Amino acid sequence: MDRRTLLCGLLALTACGTGSPTRKPGVGSARPGDRVAALADVPVGSGALVDVGGDGQLLLVRPSESEVRAFHPACPHQGTTVNPPAAGVITCPTHRSAFDPASGAVLSGPSPRGLTEVAVAVSGPEVVLS
Repeated sequence: MDRRTLLCGLLALTACGTGSPTRKPGVGSARPGDRVAALADVPVGSGALVDVGGDGQLLLVRPSESEVRAFHPACPHQGTTVNPPAAGVITCPTHRSAFDPASGAVLSGPSPRGLTEVAVAVSGPEVVLS
C-alpha cells in the first residue's frame, strides 16, 4: 500500500467520526428571539462555547456586565473550533491564530480573516438571537 492510499483511508475513517452528534458553527435551527444562553453562564471578561438551535454552536464573549457578543466558533483558516477568550484573546488551538474578542478581527496567525459575528442581545437574564 502506498502512502497516498494509506492517508486517504485514514482521512475517510476520521471523517466517519464516533456517531455522536456534530455541532456546526452558527445558529443551527434557532431563530431571532430564541434563547442562546443564560447571561450568568457567560463569564465577564471571558466567554463560553454554547450549543444552540439543535445542532449549532456559538462562541459568546462578555466584555462587560451588560454586553455580550457572539461569533461563529470555526477558525476561518481550517475550521477548528476556537477557544473562549483567555488573557484578552480568542485563540485557535490548531495553528494559534489569535482574534480580538471585541470584534472577532484576526490579530495574528494564518487565518485569512476574522471570526464571523452573529447578532445577539441581552434580554433580562438571557442572551437571545437578534
